[in-house]
Amino acid sequence: MSNAVLSLQDVTLSLRGNAGLVEILHGISLDVTRGETLGLVGPSGSGKSSLLMIMGGLERASTGQVHALGHDLTTMSEDALARFRRDHMGVVFQSFHLIPTMTALENVATPLELAGDRRAFDRAREMLEKVGLAARADHYPAQMSGGEQQRVALARALAPKPDILLADEPTGNLDGANGAAIVDLLFGLSREHGATLVLVTHAPDLAARCDRVVHLDDGRVASTELRAAE
Repeated sequence: MSNAVLSLQDVTLSLRGNAGLVEILHGISLDVTRGETLGLVGPSGSGKSSLLMIMGGLERASTGQVHALGHDLTTMSEDALARFRRDHMGVVFQSFHLIPTMTALENVATPLELAGDRRAFDRAREMLEKVGLAARADHYPAQMSGGEQQRVALARALAPKPDILLADEPTGNLDGANGAAIVDLLFGLSREHGATLVLVTHAPDLAARCDRVVHLDDGRVASTELRAAE
C-alpha cells in the first residue's frame, strides 16, 4: 500500500520461556495508512501488545518484514532503531515510564534535547500547557496523580511531533474521568500533529473512536472492522 506508514508482512513472533518456545504471533499482515487511527483489541494474551512493540521496533519479529515510513525495521541495528524512534515515533505506555528524578518539564524536554532541539524546554512548556499541566511543570512524578503522570507521558510522546504514535492501554491505570480526559487528549493532539495513531485497548468505547479496529485472537487477525462514516 503506497500510503502506508506501517506495513507488516507475514510477521511471526516466538519467544523462549521456561516451557520452551512459545508462539505469540502467527503470520500477521497489516498496513496502517497515514493519519489513520487504528485500534488493536482482543482478549488478554492475544498478542496485542506484542504486535504494537513490533511496530515500534521494541520487539523483533521472528520472521516476516516490518516497514515504517519506508524503512525496514527488521534489518536495523538497535542503535538505528533507537534513532528512528527518536525521530519518528512517540510511545505511550500504561505504566507512564516517567523518570522519577526529573520534573514534568524535564521529562517532556528530554526527547527533544536528545534530538538536538535548541527550543526543547520552550516546546516542553507549550506541550504541558496543552495537556493542562503548565502549573505542574516543576513537580516530580511522585508529586502528581496517575492522571497527571499520564498527561506528562502523553506530552512527552507528542512533543517531538512524531509521524507515528503508539499507545499501549493508555487508560489502563486510570479511573473513568481521568481515562476519558486522556482519550480526548490522545485523539485531539494526534490529529493536531497529523500523527498516525495505533493503540491497544480493552475499552470498547475507546476502540469505537478509531477509524479501524483489528481484532486479534491467539496471535492472529480474527477480523477487521471499519468505523461507519459519521
